[in-house]
Amino acid sequence: MNPADLGLPVDVPSTALFTDHYELTMLKAALANGTADRRSVFEVFTRRLPEGRRYGVVAGTGRVLDAVENFRFDSAVLEFLRERDVVDMRTLDWLSSYRFSGDIWGYPEGEVYFPGSPILRVEGTFAECVLLETVILSILNHDSAIAAAASRMASAAGDRPLLEMGARRTHELAAVAASRAAYVGGFTSTSDLAAGFRYGIPTIGTSAHAFTLLHDSERDAFRAQVDSLGQGTTLLVDTYDVAEAVRTAVEVAGTGLGAVRIDSGDLLLVAHRVRHQLDELGATGTRIVVTSDLDEYAIASLAAAPVDAYGVGTQLVTGSGHPTCSMVYKLVARAGSDDPKAPLVPVAKKSTGGKTSIGGRKWAARRRDAEGVAEAEVVGTGPVPQALAGSQLLVQLVKGGEVVAREPLDAARDRHRAARAALPLSATQLSRGEPVIPTEYV
Repeated sequence: MNPADLGLPVDVPSTALFTDHYELTMLKAALANGTADRRSVFEVFTRRLPEGRRYGVVAGTGRVLDAVENFRFDSAVLEFLRERDVVDMRTLDWLSSYRFSGDIWGYPEGEVYFPGSPILRVEGTFAECVLLETVILSILNHDSAIAAAASRMASAAGDRPLLEMGARRTHELAAVAASRAAYVGGFTSTSDLAAGFRYGIPTIGTSAHAFTLLHDSERDAFRAQVDSLGQGTTLLVDTYDVAEAVRTAVEVAGTGLGAVRIDSGDLLLVAHRVRHQLDELGATGTRIVVTSDLDEYAIASLAAAPVDAYGVGTQLVTGSGHPTCSMVYKLVARAGSDDPKAPLVPVAKKSTGGKTSIGGRKWAARRRDAEGVAEAEVVGTGPVPQALAGSQLLVQLVKGGEVVAREPLDAARDRHRAARAALPLSATQLSRGEPVIPTEYV
């Protein structure tokens, strides 16, 4: 599919320097000793989930595809590398025409994963694959952490909408990626206009306390907002006295007022009081939106409250305590020579301290019980058992250097909802626990 057909802007600046210095020095040495063209297989996986988490969420795959497409060394970048003496002229010449020409397979975006899952598999020459390590990990580690937090919040929220409001709590570019990942994980909209422009995510927003404080009275502020945005707007009612603000809001906007937002105090208590007051005033259709440093636990605690939507910022964009997934990018197989037909040899790091890995080009499948509920993540390096042939998880994302699996963001969002629903019910528990299904190696 042509990216333009999606109606979304997908171009990003060159990602060539979104890498670590040692990627280029490894390239330089491999070019010098004749191993750069050896066929190689790298895999992205994590040895463990963040403490207490029961499943992970794959997010950022679409951004990875953009990054690979735009991994180009233009003249300014090459001059920077020459001036810093990072690599020699031979390597600069090689980089000047760099285009990834290999294959990439991976879990489709929105899918869940577990320890050992081969989330992404990158195949090509050592030289072209090794350069992508850092940019791939930086995207997947960040976006998957945000999506996992979003998924937990979505489970806690049930059918109530989640509004992403974290742009002011993180780096301006990270905020755009966080909005995207949150949408995959189950959020319905974002306050970040750049995310709306870049990815087509619905955007929301009305006013802050500053708008109320600007006016001589709360009534004046509400009147100005309703006159500008209409009766269906959301009025912020906790600048001064909540009960008085709710009364004024209904007087100004009428009983058709769209919503009120509560941003402080005991949200459980205040929500009940506001709902009672709105109903008494005849504004039975006016919704209640709560914000104020929410996380999945706070959202769960409000399940019995008359709340219609949640706005989440800081805890979401920082992964709710786990800002990374600790994914790694490891060489798991390579050819014994630069002959394209040379067989692949499994390789793996052997060390103490829990950093061992399993060599070999892997496949993965999810075994389900008779009712379709997941019961194991099966990972192997040999033939795929016939019983699991229809349950394989990896799909081809890039073939011969060309992206073949770009998709609308809503497809990843829908996929995640379905994948989470197919997990055992205990996956949605917020209490700390082990991965909800085991990983089996065959």
